[in-house]
Amino acid sequence: MLQRLLFGLITVTSLTLVGCANSPQQLSPQPKVTAQLAPVGHGQPVSVRVVDGRPSPTLGSRGGLYPETALISVTGQDVLPKLQAQAEAAVRLLGFTPANSPSAPQLTITLAELKYQSPKDGLYVTEASIGATFKSDVSAGTRRYSGRYGASLNQRFGMSPNQETNTKLVSDVLSDALTRLFKDPSIGQLLSSQ
Repeated sequence: MLQRLLFGLITVTSLTLVGCANSPQQLSPQPKVTAQLAPVGHGQPVSVRVVDGRPSPTLGSRGGLYPETALISVTGQDVLPKLQAQAEAAVRLLGFTPANSPSAPQLTITLAELKYQSPKDGLYVTEASIGATFKSDVSAGTRRYSGRYGASLNQRFGMSPNQETNTKLVSDVLSDALTRLFKDPSIGQLLSSQ
């Protein structure tokens, strides 16, 4: 009888601990350029390239009891085609024509950083800090321009965020940083000077 009671107690304790663990999440964010852009070009061709400059697809950990198993990741294969499509759409809004031409002015956008941080202490995830940084490199003839554009968000939760919630948060931060990049007037000026 005592053995059965002890086994039942161990089982309940194990289930309780498992409930505090977070499983890994692979997110598929949908970044969007969210601002109106003033057209400064006149249809000139511009070569647009988006690259992943992050050292790893892992953004960070969701925290909880076992943070090392609660990793959040976004793969380059997933996010780069979406960023490329948004970058080309934004270049069109600026009045240029995306083209794959080595003689055209070049705009290279690098996803430099994408991070997700939760407090290290505590069994439950109650908040997260999410950040994204893009780097721009523009070359038109002999002229060059580089810039860095970041966005961050600190979000509090009543309960541990699910994959859908985290996907939306990461999408929002990526969208904000990418929009800041395309609102930089120096990029349009340099591209139109060629």
